Amino acid sequence: MLVRSGGSVRGTLVPVPAAEWGWLITPEELRSWVVEETPEIIAVNKPGLVVCHPSKHGPWSSLIGAAREHFGLERLHMPSRLDRETSGVVVLAKDHKTASRLQRAAERRRVRKTYYAILTGELTESRTVKEPLARDQTAAFFGRQAVAADGRPAETEFVPLAAASGFTFARVHPNTGRLHQIRVHAAWMGHAVAGDKLYGPDPGFMLEFIREGFTARMGAALPFRRHALHAAEIVFSTVRGDETFCAPLARDMADFCARIGLSVGNAVL
Repeated sequence: MLVRSGGSVRGTLVPVPAAEWGWLITPEELRSWVVEETPEIIAVNKPGLVVCHPSKHGPWSSLIGAAREHFGLERLHMPSRLDRETSGVVVLAKDHKTASRLQRAAERRRVRKTYYAILTGELTESRTVKEPLARDQTAAFFGRQAVAADGRPAETEFVPLAAASGFTFARVHPNTGRLHQIRVHAAWMGHAVAGDKLYGPDPGFMLEFIREGFTARMGAALPFRRHALHAAEIVFSTVRGDETFCAPLARDMADFCARIGLSVGNAVL
């Protein structure tokens, strides 16, 4: 069984029961995740472990499917999306014109993103990693990426905000948009994202998780049940100027930081 974080306060995530196979969203949860709605967009604070794209378990098993059902919309567009385990802001466009405006900004690299991460180890100063990335040809898991001299350019800025108990709460700015970029660069500099099954202490955890779910072996080795990465802000620079969408820190990350004495400042709003 997967553990999930849902919501009962607008934009703020709190624990709710899990489905045996993963997550079946309820209308009440979905409404509580909405941080902004206009005639053009719906911005939500997606919990970790919720998938963005449609799944075989029906419309209420994914963010896009549940939103279509709940808001009575035949189509929704997703110019921004997140990995299943990453929490944070996701923008859904209600019409093609809005989606095209936001997507053009993304295609022209006129999008700025800010994440919060809990990193393993205590990072004492800001670091900008400029290491090219490519698919890891030696990995058992097909999607695993790695630093590679012949890879595509990638740049990530890590800004430590607090450090305690062997962990760092950091603000992260990915200045390029490569697959798994933040997680690969964090691991490369020796401060993997807490709970990362693919780039953490044992890359084999990802295949084990796919086969068996979250095992006792993982629980003993990983300090967090998912990778502790949260999309706090996304800014699309469009013909309208900067269109900015934000989401407060996921409750599971905030609670973990509180338990180990790691200050998150005003990240939880």
